[in-house]
Amino acid sequence: MEKIVAKALLEIKAVFFRPDEPFTWASGIKSPVYCDNRLILTAPEQRKIVEQAIADKVKEVYPECEVLMGTSTAGIAHAAIAASILDMPMGYVRSGAKDHGRQNQIEGRLEKGQKVVVIEDLISTGGSVIEVVDVLREAGAEVLGIVSIFTYGMQKGLDRLAAANVKNVSLTNFDTIAEVASETGYIKPEDVARLIKFRNNPSDESWING
Repeated sequence: MEKIVAKALLEIKAVFFRPDEPFTWASGIKSPVYCDNRLILTAPEQRKIVEQAIADKVKEVYPECEVLMGTSTAGIAHAAIAASILDMPMGYVRSGAKDHGRQNQIEGRLEKGQKVVVIEDLISTGGSVIEVVDVLREAGAEVLGIVSIFTYGMQKGLDRLAAANVKNVSLTNFDTIAEVASETGYIKPEDVARLIKFRNNPSDESWING
């Protein structure tokens, strides 16, 4: 499944590799990869693959799950579609509480003690999804873990998730997508080592020169 999802993301350029012309992140870090999983929503064939995989992963890894909660905003649609497949309630967590009305940060009904799985599109350093987990825990939910579509597997993210005592299961990952990209001709085989070097230490730009 990791390779099937990786191929689907590459087909629609939801994950796009450009090792010879790096992208620049907001932090200033040069990156050989750009990821926009929102493109899944506009590609029906790939969307079916990804959403069914999310639903299957929830059933397989978190069979006790009672509610899906999407991250705002990228995880909301994926949580909604997977919840529909599973016939399960869903909601989402805002990045901050509303400044009007009931001032909710969690949208949708959530009872204390309910078992929740968070649906996230992408994990890099893990900061934003851990904030969502914290909000749900503070509301009394039992967060079983996370299902994400794609993870970079960066050490900082792994360390943060471990420190927060939260499990993440991703449909696919940076290493698998790099491998599939090489096998299918999206990138040159010799570029894989450069990509892994970036993943291992994003602040080290020595991979740029090959």
